Amino acid sequence: MLKLFKNLKKEDYFFAFISIILIVLQVWLELKMPDYMSEITKLVQTEGSKMSDILCNGAYMLLCAFLSLLCAFITGYFISNISARFSKNVRKKLFNKTMDLSTHQIKEFSTSSLITRTTNDITQIQMFIAMGLQMLIKAPLTAIWAVTKILNKSTEWSLLTLLAVLILLGTISIILVLVLPRFKIVQKLIDKINNVTRENLTGIRVIRAFNAEKYQEEKFQEVNDELTKTQLFNQKAFSVMQPVMYIVMYFLTLSIYIVGVYLIKNSVMASKIQVFGDMVVFSSYAMQVIMSFLMLAMIFMMLPRANVSANRINEVLDKEITIKNGNILTNDNGLVGTVEFKNVSFKYPDAEEYILENISFKANKGETIAFIGSTGSGKSTLINLIPRFYDVTSGEVLIDGINVKDYDLKALYNKLGYVSQKAVIFNDSVKGNVIYGDNGKEKTQELINKALEVAQASEFVSKLDKGINTTIAQGGTNISGGQKQRLSIARAIAREPEIYIFDDSFSALDYKTDSVLRHELKKYTKDATSLIVAQRIGTIMNADKIVVLDKGKCVGVGTHKELISNCEVYKQIALSQITKEELENA
Repeated sequence: MLKLFKNLKKEDYFFAFISIILIVLQVWLELKMPDYMSEITKLVQTEGSKMSDILCNGAYMLLCAFLSLLCAFITGYFISNISARFSKNVRKKLFNKTMDLSTHQIKEFSTSSLITRTTNDITQIQMFIAMGLQMLIKAPLTAIWAVTKILNKSTEWSLLTLLAVLILLGTISIILVLVLPRFKIVQKLIDKINNVTRENLTGIRVIRAFNAEKYQEEKFQEVNDELTKTQLFNQKAFSVMQPVMYIVMYFLTLSIYIVGVYLIKNSVMASKIQVFGDMVVFSSYAMQVIMSFLMLAMIFMMLPRANVSANRINEVLDKEITIKNGNILTNDNGLVGTVEFKNVSFKYPDAEEYILENISFKANKGETIAFIGSTGSGKSTLINLIPRFYDVTSGEVLIDGINVKDYDLKALYNKLGYVSQKAVIFNDSVKGNVIYGDNGKEKTQELINKALEVAQASEFVSKLDKGINTTIAQGGTNISGGQKQRLSIARAIAREPEIYIFDDSFSALDYKTDSVLRHELKKYTKDATSLIVAQRIGTIMNADKIVVLDKGKCVGVGTHKELISNCEVYKQIALSQITKEELENA
């Protein structure tokens, strides 16, 4: 957790220092009040005492109480601000680090776990800073200071207080041994419950279509019951602490007065008032000691969970970024829109087998390169190496003659118009989705209309209530799959990039729309390079070059006609979709 405190600013340390001084002052004021109480007790018991002296000591007690309250208020304000700023800084840092992680690293943590770490885990630490740090300073300071004030009062009372403290420490130790291992389990279970909830919400249509509500409910209930059971155990264990504290506190008070009775009884008349005053003071200080341990107990309840949360946050913050940013912003070699793979091989960091092996091809400006192969052949993985969602294991991916690893990531992305396999639509207007992002080019209304027209989206957009200003629901749930794909394609077109990447982005379109869209797209992007991953032969037949993949290896490169005659894998894929006669006449 100490590592996370590096996120505190200089002003936070300044206010923390002021808070410590105020806490020390607060403790001094609270421990000063029993002294005035002792003096009042002696004055009441002594004949001839003046009322003004009693009222004066009472006034000092009230002043101490008021100043202690004021110190507590100011300290609380400062600490709350410190914890809020700390939470903001760590959350921002965690979010930025998550954005820098590779796709594979994000999968290692899981989306639900990253959400929990950004929300629940940071909240746990914020609560510890807001409440725990005050008590962490105040509790031991009060305990030590109070003990020094009562040590010379009575051996019997001191031994009683020591026994009470040992009982409290024993109780706290037993509870921590039982509960501490379960805090990490709780945070992992929160990850699980977030994951199941997210799964239920995103898959609601499939769940309803398969009448799987009961199954999902049971799945959620299983995780929820496990979390509830673990949390109940923790809370029950901690619930023992408070009654033990109060029992010890009351028995200590009772014991002090019982022992005090005997001490007063055996004292000479002159010292009886002194012993009585010491008993009142001792009982007050003893309560301060017990209250200090009560505060420590609260810290021990918060610290382990906050520590677990801190470790989970540090796991993300300490993760080494595998996709390192380059420093090249522009290329001066005159090449534009070229993509070249040189002996590229790729496997996931924790995998033994290669997903792609020794892939080589080149796409020049204005060419359309298509990729086809059976499911799992590595088509999408290959295309994702270009925007560096993954980095190659060996070989090179070159854009405009420069290795993609050498590019500044922002400069690299500005060259690309990427359309993902699963259409991603944001909770924004149609216009907001089309002009999404920034690649340094102004997106005029004319450009937006043209992008929608080329993507064959103009017709359905014009029928929406507010046209391009119509709000699209999160995930595009208020439009069809084909409409989502067309808006995703329009988004890429509006960027006017050098290179278009279509990762199986026409699968939700009917054949007629697919054909018209590709025709219009070919005309509009004639000066740009297009890389298309597709399952349909009809989508890629007219490509300038087709790369055929099989089990991660390139088994053919050429035009449609060339591959029909010399690539058996491509021919079999083609025959599975169109007849032999259609294939011969294509």
